[in-house]
Amino acid sequence: MSTEKVYPMTKEGKEKLEQELEYLKSVKRKEVVERIKIARSFGDLSENSEYDSAKEEQAFVEGRIGTIEAMIRNAEIIEEDNSNVVSLGKTVVFIELPDGEEETYTIVGSAEADPFEGKISNDSPIAKSLLGKEVGDEVIVQTPGGEMKVKIVSIK
Repeated sequence: MSTEKVYPMTKEGKEKLEQELEYLKSVKRKEVVERIKIARSFGDLSENSEYDSAKEEQAFVEGRIGTIEAMIRNAEIIEEDNSNVVSLGKTVVFIELPDGEEETYTIVGSAEADPFEGKISNDSPIAKSLLGKEVGDEVIVQTPGGEMKVKIVSIK
């Protein structure tokens, strides 16, 4: 018997997934079905690119629904932690040494990681290096581009 993957996430991350799931089920799914219906009305399906495109989108939407349902079903909500240690759900500010370039990231589970919003997965090289550390600690981060030395400035 296989065990399903656990998805650590914040309460906000779970709510965002629930909203996306509701949108996909109540709006997007209906839009795709309508596109398929319209494409079918064009006749011959063997050379109907609109039909093929709509069917591909339907497969994507259904796949995403299944993925989100599994994530929600196996969500593990990250409890608020008031310690001064880097952990899931915390926002970490650090400076790169020696040049002092400051960076800020919130460490979240892989289900809600979004680097463009400053949310990195706890499985990422940066997060793995920072987890368990405290303000003032200097840490060597192994990245695909090589080693990077950072100093933790604050943890919120």
